[in-house]
Amino acid sequence: MDIRQLLLAAFEVEHREHIDAIRAALAADAESRDWNDVFRRAHSLKGASRAVDLPAVEAVAHRLETLFDRVVAGGGALDRSAEAAVHLALDRIEAYVGGLTDGAGAPMPDDALLALDRCLDAESPLPPAREPPAPAAPPPPVPAPTPPEPSAEAGALLRVPADAVDALTRASHELAGALGGEAVVAEGLARLTRRAAELGLAAERLRAETTAALDLRGLETGLLALAREAADLSRLRQTVATAVEAAAARVAEQAERLALVPAETVFGGFPRALRELAREGGLDIAVQTSGLDLPIERSMLQSLKDPVLHALRNTLSHGAETPAARAAHGKPPALTVGLEVTVQGGRLVIAVHDDGRGPDLAGVAEAARRRGLPVPEDDPEALLALVFEAGLSTAAQVDTLAGRGIGLSVVADTVRRLGGQVRLAPRAPWGTRLTMTLPLSAARRPMVLVEAGGATYALPSAAVERVIRFAPSELDRAMGRPVLRLAAEGSAGTVLPVLGLRDLLGGASPGEPEAGGRRPGLVLRAGARRVVLAVEALREVRTHLVLPAPPVGADPTLVSGTVILGDRPVLVLEPDGIVARAAEAGLEPPPREIQGGTIAPASRSPKFITILVVDDSITTRTLEKGILEAAGYRVVVCVDGQDAIERLRAGIEPIALVLADVEMPRLDGFGLLKAIRAEETLARLPVILMTSRGDAEDVARGLELGADAYLTKQSFDQRRLLETIGQLL
Repeated sequence: MDIRQLLLAAFEVEHREHIDAIRAALAADAESRDWNDVFRRAHSLKGASRAVDLPAVEAVAHRLETLFDRVVAGGGALDRSAEAAVHLALDRIEAYVGGLTDGAGAPMPDDALLALDRCLDAESPLPPAREPPAPAAPPPPVPAPTPPEPSAEAGALLRVPADAVDALTRASHELAGALGGEAVVAEGLARLTRRAAELGLAAERLRAETTAALDLRGLETGLLALAREAADLSRLRQTVATAVEAAAARVAEQAERLALVPAETVFGGFPRALRELAREGGLDIAVQTSGLDLPIERSMLQSLKDPVLHALRNTLSHGAETPAARAAHGKPPALTVGLEVTVQGGRLVIAVHDDGRGPDLAGVAEAARRRGLPVPEDDPEALLALVFEAGLSTAAQVDTLAGRGIGLSVVADTVRRLGGQVRLAPRAPWGTRLTMTLPLSAARRPMVLVEAGGATYALPSAAVERVIRFAPSELDRAMGRPVLRLAAEGSAGTVLPVLGLRDLLGGASPGEPEAGGRRPGLVLRAGARRVVLAVEALREVRTHLVLPAPPVGADPTLVSGTVILGDRPVLVLEPDGIVARAAEAGLEPPPREIQGGTIAPASRSPKFITILVVDDSITTRTLEKGILEAAGYRVVVCVDGQDAIERLRAGIEPIALVLADVEMPRLDGFGLLKAIRAEETLARLPVILMTSRGDAEDVARGLELGADAYLTKQSFDQRRLLETIGQLL
């Protein structure tokens, strides 16, 4: 690969990062938009495109930079036409870069340049920028792309991370090398066979030579040599078997990794396609996505490609309103369309929603009567279920988006064929929400393996807040149920209900308690509620491939899947269901954790400790995340201080320590530290500042603000970092 190809490969990643950041800013509330960052993104995009000699992209990026510079200077905002022009420009850049082959591709349509020029003040001349070379003849008009109809051949093509392919290749080579040791074992077995045959013949001769002198010394020597060779061969066989097993496990792990791909690989192009459809119809829309980074089984994603696309198209035809109608209801001018991908309770949930005019119940009823379908007059949910019938449509006429009553029937048929459910419902305060819920065919998730009642079970480690050990004498009673007080220094602690896993699921009598009569327990969190789950033994924490739950014999509220350990399946338990059982048992919702209430550090394992890494440099974030995960910690990353404090306030997961850079956009490390110390629920959270600024004044400022440690990158030593974290935890 030559240097230009390497630069283009890097540009493809970088340009997407800048485009995604600009789109995210436009999707945010006007008050929270950081126009300085948006301007820097456009400026960086222009410079990067110049570096790889893409003048078409550079020309568009130059106009974007100018537009954003004027917004920054004027302290204003983009009007609707300017925002639409920006979205068009970003779509054109994305499509142009995606169509490049060896640095060349089809000409970029000039509609983006013209739209941006109309937005800029014609009387204020633009700084000069390189324009793309004019073609000899005007190119034919390029039609706006429409979503392609996937074919069977196209369905087999998905983007796969290059590092995943490389890892699988290396694992295959390791397996081939380990299997080579089998030849050595085979040769050794052949030698043993020959030696045993020779000794057998010698023994026969000795029996026949009754009068001759017996060569017992030679026979003894041969037997001893045979024993030594057999012992050597046995050790070699064990070594080879271990190597083969490890290599085979790596091959299986990497093969599973290839089977799971981010949802973005299939759904990532839908927002741009939807905007193009809206432009064709003269509609003003804003598209929001979330969860596209979730790894999902690739064949399931491919099966859902058509249904999700049909659902998105449906929002344009049935959700669009006139600007006057939207203004009358206090809605923003642009129709907002959302695509959400989540995993809930071992099931894949895909939701498509809009803030349009909402379901037309009267229209659905009338269309159902025309087709002779029974109309449930007093059941809106049952009435809306009729929209999934083939041929039923409320559209006034057939156009490119709707009217034939086929789209939603395709959604329902595909989802049901995959064993899922689909539902259409009104969305508060406006619009419609279509939800597809399907069983996950496969996903890799970190699991805690526990034993109870003579069986092994798996629990998602993300739901395990911490591991404790307690004696039966430490249990109290509340409303006739066992509870446990988790002591905390300087406070009364937190009282949580206790459930026994063996009693919950049934099983054999428990084994003897561990030494000292103390038993292990897991503090499970589901939303704002927590419960102590008593188990009989902890086994390990590992990432496993989670398969669907067995079709029969498993309570769907408690079991969300299975993992394979060796040659036997193990049930994956659903934390939400376990915590819900505590509520069903009549216990009051557990109180909020008292300030400073934590389990003693001696009972905490790195495998159950989550550290928040905050750094705007992706390289530094990746390095620190790798070091901490290698040490056994769970790691959450944020790109700046504002992102970090919002995540901490949201309480998405229990954070044990924050490792933050100092120099960051929006909110720097000092500001983050000050915000943490000002929050009553976060004030005691350990914070380590990691920065390239090693001046004595900066160190003093960090420590004065309450930093627990201040490490400089110039003298970075990962052992020192881990030792510091260990001391604080």
